[in-house]
Amino acid sequence: MTPITTDNALKPSGHYSQAIIHGGLIYTSGQLAFDAETGEKKQGSVEEETQQILHNLELILKEAGSGREKVIKTTLYISDVALWDQVNRVYADFFGTHKPARSVVPTHGKLHFGFNIEIEAIASL
Repeated sequence: MTPITTDNALKPSGHYSQAIIHGGLIYTSGQLAFDAETGEKKQGSVEEETQQILHNLELILKEAGSGREKVIKTTLYISDVALWDQVNRVYADFFGTHKPARSVVPTHGKLHFGFNIEIEAIASL
C-alpha cells in the first residue's frame, strides 16, 4: 500500500491519508470543500461546494498518477436529497461523457464543519 499526500493545503488534519494506492487502484478519503491553496473552508451553495470537492479530488488523483477519466466509483454524502439536482449538474459537467458507478447517501443533516456534501472516489492508475 502506498499513501498519497499532496503538497498543498489539502493535507490531512487528522489520522488518515488523502488516498491509498493498492492493487492498481486509488482509494480517496472523503473530501470536503476546502480551498486547496489556502486550506480555508469554501462554504457556499451546494454547487460551489461540489465544484471545490471535485477540483480537490482531481488534485489528489493527479498526485497519485491518475485522473477524472479513470474514476471507477464515487460515493456522495449529501445533507439533503432535495439538493440532488444541483449536485448532479455540477457532477455531470465535471465528468462529461465518463460515467463512474455512483452511490448517493443522504445524511439528513449537515456534514462535518457544516458542509452540505462530501465525496470519495475509487480510481484506477
